[in-house]
Amino acid sequence: MALQPGDRFGRYELVSWLGRGGMAETWRARWMGDAGVTKSVLIKKVLPEFVADDAFVSMFINEARISATLSHGCIAQVFDFGRVEGQYYLAMELVDGQPLHHVLKRALKTGLSRMPIPLATYITLEMCRGLHYAHTRTDDKGKPLGIVHRDISPDNVLISYEGQVKIVDFGIAKAQLARNFMTEPGVVKGKYLYFSPEQARGYEVDARSDVWSTGLVLYEMLVGQPPVSGTQAAVMMRMAHGEFPSPRDVRGDLPVELDELVMKALSVDLSARYESANAFADALAAFLYSHAPRFSTMNLAYLVRVLFRGDMALEGRELSVPASFIEELTLWRAGGAPPEVPPKKERGKKTASRAETEMDLEMRSDQQRTTRRLLPALGVGSAHATEETPETQEPEALASSSGGLWGWRLILGIAAVLVGGAVVFHGYNIEPESAVIPSSNPMAPYRPPGGYPPGATKADVLHARVLLDREDFPGAASLAEKCLAVVPNHPDCLWIAGASMVRLNQLPEAEVHFKRLLTEHRDHPLAETARALMAETKSQRKDGTPSAPTSRPSSESTRVASVNATLADEWVEKLGTLIKQQKYREALAAAERCIAIAPENPDCHLMMGIIHARSHRFDEGAAHYRRFLELAPADHSYRKGVEQQVRDYDSRSGSR
Repeated sequence: MALQPGDRFGRYELVSWLGRGGMAETWRARWMGDAGVTKSVLIKKVLPEFVADDAFVSMFINEARISATLSHGCIAQVFDFGRVEGQYYLAMELVDGQPLHHVLKRALKTGLSRMPIPLATYITLEMCRGLHYAHTRTDDKGKPLGIVHRDISPDNVLISYEGQVKIVDFGIAKAQLARNFMTEPGVVKGKYLYFSPEQARGYEVDARSDVWSTGLVLYEMLVGQPPVSGTQAAVMMRMAHGEFPSPRDVRGDLPVELDELVMKALSVDLSARYESANAFADALAAFLYSHAPRFSTMNLAYLVRVLFRGDMALEGRELSVPASFIEELTLWRAGGAPPEVPPKKERGKKTASRAETEMDLEMRSDQQRTTRRLLPALGVGSAHATEETPETQEPEALASSSGGLWGWRLILGIAAVLVGGAVVFHGYNIEPESAVIPSSNPMAPYRPPGGYPPGATKADVLHARVLLDREDFPGAASLAEKCLAVVPNHPDCLWIAGASMVRLNQLPEAEVHFKRLLTEHRDHPLAETARALMAETKSQRKDGTPSAPTSRPSSESTRVASVNATLADEWVEKLGTLIKQQKYREALAAAERCIAIAPENPDCHLMMGIIHARSHRFDEGAAHYRRFLELAPADHSYRKGVEQQVRDYDSRSGSR
């Protein structure tokens, strides 16, 4: 009689049937312990036709015994192995997530044809960590167990809704594949495509075989397709002889370093391949954290949550996804992903009590709290204060024999040469053909689209570069700010915005952009150029020497002011979201941008005051609140609340 949900299976209660594969059927189950203690597990029950094969059973038992000893964060753990009424089973860790091949298919259906580079790199890195652990396991006497997975593919990698990467079916692939080779050729057709060349030839394999298969998984994630297509035999033959294009041949914007990593992992020559999964992992980590130093593992969790939101809804579940990630996902789908994942720093959090954090400007007093009345739309509540943003280091002043902004045109010209004809941006390349040029007139001003829709594509960034080269500085500045509204610290947009502001004689705004570039991206190819320009702007402001005149008529100033006002409104809206999410470091950068664009906008100063106060920088917060009161109209909805906050601050300051 077939098993049904609710049936007992040994010490387990079957909850729901999940599916059937080539070797086993899977069940969600519950381990029943003493005193009502339970634990959710996954039961893999070997199919009856396998049980009749004595050779398979013997190998399966031996491999399962070994896999049960594996305990690593990147491997789905086997808790139990046994037999119930003649049926062999494994009780495994129940990973709350989706197989990688489901993730890739769902992503494709929703417009994400390729896995974003940081996420693909991170998934592969975690796979390598788990593989290396298994490869180097020894017995009680220190003898290597010689564990090789043999079946690495997107089917056997799970991605949890918390961003964890787990390899499954460790130890049982050998038994399954041995039986299929002998008795059922073609049953697991797709699996053989991930065989290493030595495995396809039937040779004995070691850990480097798993390295090859892992490299192929990375290849598919980056490119969105396998290296070659055709019949199974033809594909295996070409792969075994290394007759396939590199990922960069298929995806031209792929960094050269990453392309080389993939091809080394896919080397047919064993001596040229990574000697271990750990060596592959180290290379991946070096690439990931040099190209995306602020990468957050939660972005992988957010991606899976977005892709399978409907599935979770059917289960009555909903997991949070921040608005900032939705914006970035929009960029990825448009093919304009930034080189870095937006920052997600949580280091050095300073734990604060409710009394310390529930109010913005209160100095640990017992006065009536008014913060919730001040900004009800921002969801103000008690939260832990993050670490203060470190002071921006001032660049060394560079001497100028002529003084003023004597060399701005020369410096920008040098920058154009450094960038090169293909417009090589920091982190990825953009080919000139992808530029969107709205007018044949090189001096035609850029007309911002109505409403300034959120998001910025690679073409937008390239277009801003072209406008800067054509000396349409207002247009370049507006497009750069559009980019920065999505990715506050995008290095190339910081550069374009700063250089444009210099030419528009908006020196304080230019200085803000260059400071940010030098602080967040010291290795940017144009960092020294930005440092020189910034030194010139500081010298110019200090000496009061008139700068080079702009080439724009006075009507341009009016247009720039209108553009800046629109951009400031977008920044204020984004700031509200960041403050809700308690991302005060990101919010601080955004508020600086808001004030740089529109220094007379009261809401920019209001937001800056809130950010400083939430970060326990009360003096700075009060200063911006006062500036808000100077600029805000009498009927501003938050004016009374801010006035009360400032009075409370002054009262506490006077009593100290």
